[in-house]
Amino acid sequence: MNILMIVTEKLPVPPVRGGAIQTYVDALAPHLGKAHKLTILGITDPTLPERESRGGITYVRVPGGELDTYTAGVTEFLKKNSFDLIHIFNRPRMVLPVRGVAPKARIILSLHNDMFEPGKIEPAEAEQVLAQMEKMVTVSDYVGRRVESLYPAAAGKWRTVYSGVDLKRFAVDRDARQRLRTEHGLTGKQVILFVGRLSPKKGADVLVRAMPQIAKRHPDAALVLVGSKWYGEDKVSDYVAYVRAIAARSPVPVVTTGFVTPDQVHQWFAAGDIFVCASQWEEPLARVHYEAMAAGLPIVTTARGGNPEVVAGKGNGVVVENAEDPQAFAAALSQMLSDKARREKMGRAGRTLAEQRFGWDRVAADILSVWG
Repeated sequence: MNILMIVTEKLPVPPVRGGAIQTYVDALAPHLGKAHKLTILGITDPTLPERESRGGITYVRVPGGELDTYTAGVTEFLKKNSFDLIHIFNRPRMVLPVRGVAPKARIILSLHNDMFEPGKIEPAEAEQVLAQMEKMVTVSDYVGRRVESLYPAAAGKWRTVYSGVDLKRFAVDRDARQRLRTEHGLTGKQVILFVGRLSPKKGADVLVRAMPQIAKRHPDAALVLVGSKWYGEDKVSDYVAYVRAIAARSPVPVVTTGFVTPDQVHQWFAAGDIFVCASQWEEPLARVHYEAMAAGLPIVTTARGGNPEVVAGKGNGVVVENAEDPQAFAAALSQMLSDKARREKMGRAGRTLAEQRFGWDRVAADILSVWG
């Protein structure tokens, strides 16, 4: 088949500026391109040409930033090019404009977030979108069930395809571990690792506020916050300033790295001992869970959204019920810090789970089966 994958309007593919969806598409493309003629449509970027071919896959880029601007570029492209199947990522509002210029194409929608929520799409449009698309791929059961609870017409149309991870890249790199620990004064420390955007809904401040309690029992602990306000930039927002201010008063060391490029972030996973996802919102299912598993790190995550689906009952970590409570994190982390054998067992279980279920070849096989 001749297939078009349409990525979102915020970040380019390949993921030169990061982004979960961009990483996902970039990782899947080589697998999918072996089975079908594949074109990836994304946004322009100063570091990338407007059109190119990589590994037999065609990349086309149009202006983005705002959805309306991007949609206009997408529809202009489709007026001149036809495809058997169009796979749209995370933008249900793009389905109807695409259908208008591609009346015969099969349309698949992938949801990586709660994009059918009130305020994101009008109910009448949502109903039309569900009618026009053939199938919907969700990153977690939570996302699919949420859409179905809002729009019963989604029943039977959605299928969860859990994301994947580069098993080779995220395997433990002992050289990187030693180098980063030496460079950042972490030698001899038990490192608690956070990787993600520094925004209130990701909960970095809650982790920092858990450190005084941690320090009472584990003075050898340290916290590393990998990430920035937004992908590809290091601007200091009010929230970032707040996190850094309370980190400066922490009784245990807190390292804030700022933005780390996607091709380097795996090294920080190698430097950690425990991984924490402190999501405060109903997270669809953060891809950092897969990266932590591949790196052999035990996970502490929150009972928010789809996060527990890859941790609860899996033997690879624990779930914190009260995500907003620093003491809840302190208790979970303290138990892990006190029991090295237990956390190493969890880390091994996570790596095994990643190898068995979360490689990109499995994700690609699932997508290919959806395409049919």
